[in-house]
Amino acid sequence: MIKQNEPDQTLIKMPSLRAVKAFVAAARYQNFTRAAEALCVTQGAISRQIRELEVHLGTELFERAGRAVKLTDAGSNFYDVVQLSFTSIAQAAERMRSNTTSKHVVTLCCSPAFTNFWLGPRLPSFFESYPEIDLNLVVTQNFLSMESGVHPDFIICKMMKSHDGYHSQPLVCDVIYPVCTPQYLEQHPELQSIQDLRDGALLNLSPFGRSQVAEHVDWNVWFAHHDIDLKARPSHAPHFFNANDYNVLIQLALAHQGVALGWHYLVAPLIEKGLLIRPVKEKLVHRETLHYLNSNEDKARDPSCCKLRDWLEEQFGSGLRQDPDDSNA
Repeated sequence: MIKQNEPDQTLIKMPSLRAVKAFVAAARYQNFTRAAEALCVTQGAISRQIRELEVHLGTELFERAGRAVKLTDAGSNFYDVVQLSFTSIAQAAERMRSNTTSKHVVTLCCSPAFTNFWLGPRLPSFFESYPEIDLNLVVTQNFLSMESGVHPDFIICKMMKSHDGYHSQPLVCDVIYPVCTPQYLEQHPELQSIQDLRDGALLNLSPFGRSQVAEHVDWNVWFAHHDIDLKARPSHAPHFFNANDYNVLIQLALAHQGVALGWHYLVAPLIEKGLLIRPVKEKLVHRETLHYLNSNEDKARDPSCCKLRDWLEEQFGSGLRQDPDDSNA
């Protein structure tokens, strides 16, 4: 025997979506006639649908005064909820329609810092070179727990094969050194060594909320690599600012507020422009800590995905995979 499913009470108790659609239009325009024109139906149809909805809900949604209508308190509360739902439905439908257009949507997922300092300045070049591709950018630190329905074509992060069904290729290793503005160094000529840096104003990358970004490097780790104890910093030292947003740290560094740690592949353009400088020569090189381009294997032969992958590889080039102080780079 075939077992019959139990009636779905949630769906059964749902009001007619056609009636809700009429309600949203009437609430938006505060007029049944204008709502009818917007939906290309008669004014009588709008009135019937709203009356049906009111009967279903057991309450009046509008105060009627001739041709003018005004939402009741119950109607206002109902509108606040359903208009958000209708907006979500409309956006989901538009995303599905976009997949059938002549342009191909390619989804790239990466971190906020990568987006702001590396990708953002290069995007105009990509748009100009590939006008046939619509790029969908997903910015997150939570690479392991993507939102439901998010299946990027590419993920740039520090994890090899971050998800099943992805192929990984290395892009760049971590080279980390202190950075500040020329003006800040001019104002603090005492900063001659990393010992001096320890006792100065430091902008520190906090580990909070960054558990899915692989290993964490902050001032404590960086100084320890150079056999300097950050805890020995004197009590009268300037501010030690903590933030888990790298964008904030670099913006503060650019505002002459202290010294931050710079990841070479992110801050190299700022150094080339003279906006930031390296106050000391010491650095931390993690040749085994790589950033990877994780590519969805199902899209390996997709023409648009191939174009984005090739563009990313070209933009990184071989230089950023090397130590910037290596004369053979």
